[in-house]
Amino acid sequence: MNDQLEETKDLIQGLSEPLYRYISRIAPDGFAFVFHIIVKITLLICIFLVFDFIFKIIINSVFRIFRNKEKYPVINSIYESKITNSLAHLFALLIVGSIHESIFAGALDKTTNFLIRSVNLGMVMIFAGMLYRGLSAFRNYFIIKQDFYRIMALNAISETMKILGIFLFSVVGICVIFGIKGTTIVGSLGAITAVLVLVFRDTILGFVTGLHVATSKNLKVGDWVSIPKYNLEGNISEINLLTTKINNFDRTFSTIPTYDLLTTEIKNLQVISETNARRIKKSIYFNINSFKFLTDEDIERLKSINLIADYLSKSSIELKKEKENMVHKEEIINGRQLTNIGVFRYYAQKYIERIPELDKEGPVMVRQLNITPQGLPLEIYSFTTDTEWVRFEEIQSDIFDHLLVASKEFDLEVMQVKV
Repeated sequence: MNDQLEETKDLIQGLSEPLYRYISRIAPDGFAFVFHIIVKITLLICIFLVFDFIFKIIINSVFRIFRNKEKYPVINSIYESKITNSLAHLFALLIVGSIHESIFAGALDKTTNFLIRSVNLGMVMIFAGMLYRGLSAFRNYFIIKQDFYRIMALNAISETMKILGIFLFSVVGICVIFGIKGTTIVGSLGAITAVLVLVFRDTILGFVTGLHVATSKNLKVGDWVSIPKYNLEGNISEINLLTTKINNFDRTFSTIPTYDLLTTEIKNLQVISETNARRIKKSIYFNINSFKFLTDEDIERLKSINLIADYLSKSSIELKKEKENMVHKEEIINGRQLTNIGVFRYYAQKYIERIPELDKEGPVMVRQLNITPQGLPLEIYSFTTDTEWVRFEEIQSDIFDHLLVASKEFDLEVMQVKV
């Protein structure tokens, strides 16, 4: 191999010497060095591109043999991230670095230092590209394995490493170009450490949040979430270092700072989709001034409602027995009494229990909440067996359409803003 390389060097030197003499003859006085540099770099670039093309064909051909993602996930992740191209660049640049002294040997003293720095700078750029593509290879591997929690952690780590890598490779590149020590540049950054921390505040918070989300496994890409702070509800499509993208159900998308995943209330509704059930949790507000005890006439009138007829008959008999030996039994307030809001709550309970689209294995209830300035909330709490959005809204609307109108039969007033 060494003998072949020496022969290649001799061949290149033999071909370049006539060109060198020609350029020296036609170059203006004082510009020979510039002409030599331009031509030499042009030749080296051409040699680099030829060898790079050859190595790409060879390396990629080898990797294409292992195209089965299930059998060879690691090889496929490397191939898809194009690390093979970086390897081809590296091998081609190593060849260029080993033969550049053979081109224009007569101008070697003037051009060697410049070309060595150029080759070293190319090495720095290639290694930077290999780092970034290596991070992409890790991500591709976990995508193939469908390990979304590790993808989130890797996103946080890779984005942080990319930012640090830009800084690190920039320092190394400056050192290579100007031939100075890296400690000189790094040492001067100590005075602005506080400024750097302030500038990269969101980056640091995003990195911590990404690790927390990945380790706690509370969220992942694809989850259906609700964020009350921003009045958002949709599916997480992307979690990056700085921003998280959410596809809303109205076909728009929103972005929020990633660190909000750590500091903001987020409802993960994915379990509803996975269990094929979606929650109804909605209230009707009633005017307290419309509440009353039911008289015998009211009870007889309401007995015509089939869902509560047996309940009213049974309750009326029980209440009359309780008041037989009671003093002042003619006063309606004495003893237990039926109320219009109580009977309506029982009616609403029986009504929703008969709806086939509600999940009978989960809670199906009508309950009173705390009294508010707007009135008394009567809440329906249950789960539908159909999670499809349009159908869910239809089921929920049908329930409340009926109950809002039915409440009039019980002399109840629904609260609303009066103009």
